[in-house]
Amino acid sequence: MSSDATVVLSAPAPNEADTRICLIAITKHGAALAARLARDLPQAHVCTASKFAATFADLPQPVHAYAGALRDEMARLFAQYDQLVFLVSLGAVVRLIAPCLKSKDEDPGVTVVDDAGQFVIPVLSGHVGGANAMSERVADLLGATAVLTTASDVGKTIPVDILGRHLGWRVEAPKINITRVSAHVVNGEPIAFVQQAGSRHWWTRATPLPANIECLEHWDQVRPEHHRAVLWVTQADIPAAHWQQWAERLVVYRPPLEPAIPADEVRA
Repeated sequence: MSSDATVVLSAPAPNEADTRICLIAITKHGAALAARLARDLPQAHVCTASKFAATFADLPQPVHAYAGALRDEMARLFAQYDQLVFLVSLGAVVRLIAPCLKSKDEDPGVTVVDDAGQFVIPVLSGHVGGANAMSERVADLLGATAVLTTASDVGKTIPVDILGRHLGWRVEAPKINITRVSAHVVNGEPIAFVQQAGSRHWWTRATPLPANIECLEHWDQVRPEHHRAVLWVTQADIPAAHWQQWAERLVVYRPPLEPAIPADEVRA
């Protein structure tokens, strides 16, 4: 596969303290919830209607109180933050963010919390942008319910686009491969998971690994007549023949290189 056809879809997960978060509120109840969240998210900034700015007076975080329309703030918010948590109705958020949307590789994670603080919904960039994880974090802080709709989360299976992200793995594959392989995974079709490098602690869900995922140690164990797709964790160069044989059905993960062991320690 030519290098221009290969894209890196996910970088290692950023340090939580470095994640740029903004809480956006436009109602009295929303501002109260945002202030509550801000106390537990010390790195978060706040964006609120000027008439509710006093709600945040005792907080150390930066507060941007706007006097005009919230839609006029959207371009700045999209450019400056990694996670946008709206204490605003879902329909309003959809209309507000629509003109700013680019792609899931560029857009920030967008999460919506209802005015009563009962439900938390990831709206945009759930996996790559981290909105699913942020939604679960916010729901935990508020004692609310996170409403996840991405198929891999609902089905408790492998999130192909961000697998191993917490371990520093990077994804190497054309975007179409990510889409096609994700479909095979969530549809329960036989998947070969070949791991030749990296940490074995990549499965982080509390539930068992789904039965359609077969863990293998060598490429030669893959059965083309049986497996619908391959997830391959390796540091090796991928032969062009493999990409061709598994067109749109192969995703490669690159874990960080392990540090070499000093020669004197090897002899010891």
